[in-house]
Amino acid sequence: GNTQNKGFGFSTGLGTGTATGASGFGAGLGTTGLGGFGGFSIQPTQQQQGGLFGQQAQQPGQTQPTQLYQQVTALSAPTLLGDERDSILAKWNQLQAYWGTGKGFYSNNNPPVEFTQENPFCRFKAVGYSCIPVSKDEDGLVVLILNKKEADLRAQQQQLVESLHKILGNNQTLTVNVEGVKSLSNDQTEVIIYVVERSPNGTSKRIPASTLFSYLEQANIKAQLTQIGVAMSVTRTELSPAQLKQLLQNAPAGVDPIIWEQAKVDNPDPEKLIPVPMVGFKELLRRLQIQEQMTKQHQTRVDIISNDISELQKNQATTVAKIAQYKRKLMDLSHRVLQVLIKQEIQRKSGYAIQVDEEHLRVQLDTIQSELNAPTQFKGRLNELMSQIRMQNHFGAVRSEERYSVDADLLREIKQHLKQQQEGLSHLISVIKDDLEDIKLIEHGLSDSGHMRGGILS
Repeated sequence: GNTQNKGFGFSTGLGTGTATGASGFGAGLGTTGLGGFGGFSIQPTQQQQGGLFGQQAQQPGQTQPTQLYQQVTALSAPTLLGDERDSILAKWNQLQAYWGTGKGFYSNNNPPVEFTQENPFCRFKAVGYSCIPVSKDEDGLVVLILNKKEADLRAQQQQLVESLHKILGNNQTLTVNVEGVKSLSNDQTEVIIYVVERSPNGTSKRIPASTLFSYLEQANIKAQLTQIGVAMSVTRTELSPAQLKQLLQNAPAGVDPIIWEQAKVDNPDPEKLIPVPMVGFKELLRRLQIQEQMTKQHQTRVDIISNDISELQKNQATTVAKIAQYKRKLMDLSHRVLQVLIKQEIQRKSGYAIQVDEEHLRVQLDTIQSELNAPTQFKGRLNELMSQIRMQNHFGAVRSEERYSVDADLLREIKQHLKQQQEGLSHLISVIKDDLEDIKLIEHGLSDSGHMRGGILS
């Protein structure tokens, strides 16, 4: 009943959570704290292992044996009615357990057992993969999920920063920065923020993500965040090797260990992806919506890149044309410079006798000209080469004009149409063959009847 999804998923809750105890974030502002930064004088927090989409990971041993015993009893041997109707009740309880909802009545002396989607008998479970966060705790990145559209949030981004700064106590040594804004499904938006603290000596440092998250998770601070539209806040920090090993070692609650082990084996990129369970259709729909949204964002980015490539190709064509134009201008200028040099040299040497090197050069030029003009040597070859070059240029221009391309979809449709035509011809040939066989059979029958009539008449 369990299926495995090998596609890529995106879960904002994947990562490490932090304890939400009192941090002294607001009250300790301006006092000396850790590392010389007085804005955050809190004790180090213990990180908890992230589990099912941001929830705390539940060990298999945490499920109470009595609860599991009650579930098994409700599915296999209920004793509520004491007759054959208990078997029907057991089947009904099995259906509820497979579906992951409802209550299983099994005894008059005990309350019914509650079936949730986390129970080990629920069939609507699968395993997907999410990206492992790569940000460190020192980067201070905290994700805020707001119930606003991306366009509205970008228009009110400065107001959001001011509101967060007010929530942090209006401390002048703290600066709220927005790392990125991304649209989510259900008209929600993800905002990644970090806080920079400046010390009196001029140095600055990012507040660790765990410290900032602990402060934001306080009850009074969380109420203020809710007023400005924040639905959820999570840290985005990388997992240590020990945390990653612990997370992968034990299957999440309600997931078959065999399915979990197979998901780890089928992980396409263990260095960047981590298996995460998907329980119920709501979670599957949520991941599907996120994947569709990511696909749209990728398509938008591809369209932008395609437009950039088209623009670059136009610029390249313009540049090539300009280069050819400049080459022609350079050739013309070279010829003009050569003519000027010739005239200048003639004027400079006018009245002087021909020198020895000039006489040698004249003799060599006369020799070359006589060889080129000789019909049996180079003149015929040069004429032949010139004619071939003209023909190649002519045929090349014709071929370039006749060059065309066929769209892949159109080519596929043409192949499909030709295939159908071929199948139709084959069917027509088979029908003609069958008709010929019938005609032969009729002729054979007519010939037999003619022989019989001849025998009767004789």
